[in-house]
Amino acid sequence: MSKMKEYSITEIQDLMKKGKLTAKKLVEMYLNRINELDKNGPKLNSVIEINPEVMSIAESLDEERKNNKVRSSLHGIPVIIKDNINTKDKMQTTAGSLAFEGHIASDDAFIVKKLREAGAIILGKANLSEWANFRSTRSTSGWSSRGGQTLNPYSLDRNPCGSSSGSAVAVAANLCTVAIGTETDGSVICPSQTNSIVGIKPTIGLVSRIGIVPISHNQDTAGPIARTVKDAAFLLNVMVGIDSEDSSTTKHNREIPQDYTKFLDPNGLKNIRIGVARNYFGKSDLIDEIIEEAIQKLREIGAEIIDPVEIKTLDELRDPEFQVLLYDFKHDLNEYIAKYGPINSLKNINDIIRFNNENQEKVMPHFKQELFIMANEKGSLTDDEYKEALEKCHNLSRQEGIDKVLKEHNLDAIAAPSGGAAWVIDYINGDHGTVGSSSAAAVAGYPNITIPAGYVYGLPVGISFFSGAFEEPKLIKIAYAFEQATKIRKPPMFPQKVEVKR
Repeated sequence: MSKMKEYSITEIQDLMKKGKLTAKKLVEMYLNRINELDKNGPKLNSVIEINPEVMSIAESLDEERKNNKVRSSLHGIPVIIKDNINTKDKMQTTAGSLAFEGHIASDDAFIVKKLREAGAIILGKANLSEWANFRSTRSTSGWSSRGGQTLNPYSLDRNPCGSSSGSAVAVAANLCTVAIGTETDGSVICPSQTNSIVGIKPTIGLVSRIGIVPISHNQDTAGPIARTVKDAAFLLNVMVGIDSEDSSTTKHNREIPQDYTKFLDPNGLKNIRIGVARNYFGKSDLIDEIIEEAIQKLREIGAEIIDPVEIKTLDELRDPEFQVLLYDFKHDLNEYIAKYGPINSLKNINDIIRFNNENQEKVMPHFKQELFIMANEKGSLTDDEYKEALEKCHNLSRQEGIDKVLKEHNLDAIAAPSGGAAWVIDYINGDHGTVGSSSAAAVAGYPNITIPAGYVYGLPVGISFFSGAFEEPKLIKIAYAFEQATKIRKPPMFPQKVEVKR
């Protein structure tokens, strides 16, 4: 297996400035690595499609640089984006489903326009858990009917988590510089932590959702996935922005930082109060041990640790969140198809259910479509059941949840285990993760960041920091200080399976 340096964005820009590297050469290196690791060798299966125009785009950006035009810190940087994000080019946007196979979007997603304007290179599309993991109650993350199963590079028999499986694996395996995933609840945080990288789930309203195959307008957002906090901040810089078509970005009246890298302070934990949410402990002694060490490190490098704190509404949150997602999925997916379709003669969720039934052998060989059916049975967003569930979600996750804990203890952020170690891929029982702390921030629409904290038998474990709305600067500061003090992350070695002591 050939080696390729894990270039950071800063290193790439420096090499390009000195004439020692070109965007074209960098793209060639990544394409060779994708061919070696993703399509052959370990067959990670994280990249669902390569941009057929990628070389000409790279050459054009190299020409701009020769003429002293550098658009941004992402100029010439190869990015992989999740296959539920529209691109108006020669690549498909399918959400991993054969139902949407062949769909070429009529317009770029807003964030894709911003990437192109910044000079980023869309290298390809990433595989994902089909329909962003909102199809079945017994699903296997990282599997889609169009793309097949994505593998975890830290143990090829284990699950990469999802739904941004391919985005996270591509970054972890050094198949691109950075990637974009999407999250409704855990879909950036879980695959990032399970693949030992950095993932940021932004505040709802910071990043436009226009042109992204939806689950829920209340919780959906795209987020950066990277090997370092700094690279994630560079990517976030380009992704954020006001979009007149997305009301969540126009109504918050917040002043958004122009450059999130200015919050990269190695001494950023001084005078920072972090609460340890003990709700999320006790599921695994091995995970707990790693997070306890991380908490001790946070103390050593200047944070004031408030331990314990507790988000007391978590159990009450599950059912109203689920009801909201069912209603939103039917409404939002139908709206997406109405705007960009019909797609393969499919006009709504009911048509997709029919398509799946008619193509069961290819579309549903491992698990069914219970969530599609449950969503399709829901009424409209004017139903009392929906409005009551949504109000409960906001109250339990915000006022009585995160906001209450932050205020009661005068905290800057809350810390928790991001998730458990990767489980063995299992098509019989589906996913069976043990730990996860994404829901409170996801339902509240608040920011969350995960960074590597350690390893259990070589399997990655991450720590999450979350806080109130638009507190990305604080979270980036905390995560960066921890990252610089620990430098925990190790690249994957692609073992067939991990060796567990007996």
